[in-house]
Amino acid sequence: MPTETTVATTPAALRRAADLWPDGLAVVDEQWGDPIELTWTHLLAAVRTTAAALVAHGVGAGDRVAIWAPNCAQWPIAALATQWAGAVLVPLNTRYTALEVVDVLERVDARVLVVAGRFLGADRLADLVALDEWSELTRPPATVRIRLEAGDETRDDAVDWDDDLAASADESHRAEADRRAEAVAPDDLSDVLFTSGTTGRSKGVMAEHRQTIAGAHAWGANGRLSPDDRYLMVNPYFHTFGYKAGILPCLLFGTTMYPLAVYDTTGAMDLVERHRLTVFPGAPTIFQTILDDPTRPDRDLSSLRLVVTGAAIVPVVLIERIQSDLGVDTVITAYGLTECSGFVSTCTPEDDDVTVATTCGRAFAGMEIALSDAGEVLARGAMVMRGYLDDPAATAETIDADGWLHTGDIGTIDDAGNLRITDRLKDMYICGGFNVYPAEIEQTLARIPEVTEAAVIGVPDDRLGEVGKAFVTVRPGSTLDADTVVEFCRGRLANFKIPRSVVVVDAFPRNASGKILKRELR
Repeated sequence: MPTETTVATTPAALRRAADLWPDGLAVVDEQWGDPIELTWTHLLAAVRTTAAALVAHGVGAGDRVAIWAPNCAQWPIAALATQWAGAVLVPLNTRYTALEVVDVLERVDARVLVVAGRFLGADRLADLVALDEWSELTRPPATVRIRLEAGDETRDDAVDWDDDLAASADESHRAEADRRAEAVAPDDLSDVLFTSGTTGRSKGVMAEHRQTIAGAHAWGANGRLSPDDRYLMVNPYFHTFGYKAGILPCLLFGTTMYPLAVYDTTGAMDLVERHRLTVFPGAPTIFQTILDDPTRPDRDLSSLRLVVTGAAIVPVVLIERIQSDLGVDTVITAYGLTECSGFVSTCTPEDDDVTVATTCGRAFAGMEIALSDAGEVLARGAMVMRGYLDDPAATAETIDADGWLHTGDIGTIDDAGNLRITDRLKDMYICGGFNVYPAEIEQTLARIPEVTEAAVIGVPDDRLGEVGKAFVTVRPGSTLDADTVVEFCRGRLANFKIPRSVVVVDAFPRNASGKILKRELR
């Protein structure tokens, strides 16, 4: 098992994987029709072909390619092909509405959009085309559509992944893509991941290849990944947890990817049992559902050796049950944020249950952590982003002159170096593993004609960890009710951002300067 790597770009990592494990399985996807099984040699070939097709569609070095699709075999192919062609990957949250996607496409000036076809009753491309906002795009991107469900038809307004994509490239395009792959440098941009900001508008986090690879390698080495491992991927690929702690560590350590687009307890256990899967990261709620499933005692999940969780407080008893009831030897918790490619601190396989459950461990290899005088968690090192897209002011506010990234979280560090997150400087809360920033929701609520002011907080939820609770003041005589507010948010906000409850108040508690006191609302 390689514990060190000299590669610092994803094209170099893919070439290395094909050299080291040519016949090893890279991806197995049984979700749609005929199963897809790709060795590392096959994956490299698919990536080169797709990269050539992107070049044929006008993608240049440094251009942006967006992917709006659930976990499937085509996702890592498209992502790695984008970077093979010298372009920049822009993952899009599958829970985004069409309006939210158009906003991102405009801001990154995407050259190509790779989008899923009909899936779970929705057709994302059809939703995009139906928007009037399409006309505001200065240059609508070329579109590649992945047909997932049986019977889904091709569309005239998109290139079909299966039938037309490869045919659009010739040998000159392939040669140009290969030339660009060789030319990709460690300090070139690898991706732009969007995360909501406290100003109410999402921020594009720019990461370089060297930062992305450093984080993925540190994560995989800590989990002791190897070509013998088979990785169940329920974390969305558009998220750092699914992409940089999922696809890329597998690329670096030869681990087989098993994507799962929609999590359900039975489906996950079926995959583990049938393929003897060994690695299973996910939010704490996922493992709670498996432990509580009445059919679980009849399942053979003994192949699992590594569970990685986080993004919420983890009860000690949950760690103990994962080990005892599921027979998992190693359970690890970690802490990260998109601005650090998802990697700040982690527990290790040697840590005891209490340390794993009550702390975020020590700094990842290549990272440092410290506390400001106010107790804010600071992070510095190899994984810290280049900055925010087109927002130097926000970058300067987040990364200080000494290179410390200010996380906005309050914490403590014990004598052993273990980090504990105790509070948040910002109002962000985590719903089902996704960061939610109230300012974005408050701006949406402010567009309701009857609403005069709004404030949103996160409140505990047994299933999702936290959910949004909205407080609003309304115009005199208004009969606005909670159902109307929630319905207004649908189509404007991703589901995880929509408040689960709404309270109409006469007035907000405020401090001397007039700012709403959210701590009193809590």
